[in-house]
Amino acid sequence: MITVQNAVRIYKRGKTEVRALSLESLVVPKGQFLSVMGASGSGKSTLLNLLGALDVPTSGTITIEGREISRLPDDELSAFRRDRLGFIFQFFNLLPTLTAVENVILPALLSGKARAEMEPKAHALLEQVGLKGRDTHRPDELSGGEMQRVAVARALLTEPALLLADEPTGNLDSRTGAEVLKLIREATRARNLTVVMVTHDSKAAEVGDRIVRLADGKIIGDELTRSAAA
Repeated sequence: MITVQNAVRIYKRGKTEVRALSLESLVVPKGQFLSVMGASGSGKSTLLNLLGALDVPTSGTITIEGREISRLPDDELSAFRRDRLGFIFQFFNLLPTLTAVENVILPALLSGKARAEMEPKAHALLEQVGLKGRDTHRPDELSGGEMQRVAVARALLTEPALLLADEPTGNLDSRTGAEVLKLIREATRARNLTVVMVTHDSKAAEVGDRIVRLADGKIIGDELTRSAAA
């Protein structure tokens, strides 16, 4: 599903070069839930940005579903992000003036999908994530956990192949965070989705099948979790 080979990302700050990431090899098979851990500045966000086609490596290759995304032209890259990727963020990124169902379908509408096609799917997803009857509520009428459930439904709407989660429990209390992680785990297993989740929380990381630990842009640990055998 994902193959990273000799991927280096260097940023320039004035005359200084900062090597944010330097991965010799990382392979993530289809259907695996990968947790990425590391201290601030370890390269977690850089890796997620590269996998999400929001940035390109300075050198090396990133291949997803057989396509080297780091070399795709802009129009194909935009289509790849739109059609094959789902994103879940720490701060939900919901529009406050839109209802739950409108927030779920908005990215699909912006990409040209028909509302009549997307809305029934959005209602079904909101029910699946435990928000039946909350479809018409706006974000200020929802709890933090409910808002993140809306974000999960939004990420799943286009049936992506890869789900990228950036600290999805970072803005939630421990109980609500555990519920959201369980939801992501169940939803992705049901769809055989590949997941890459960045987190600083070791308990959250254990929900995944595998934990990769980064430091100074390099992999310093790679282990399977108890969840992998569950």
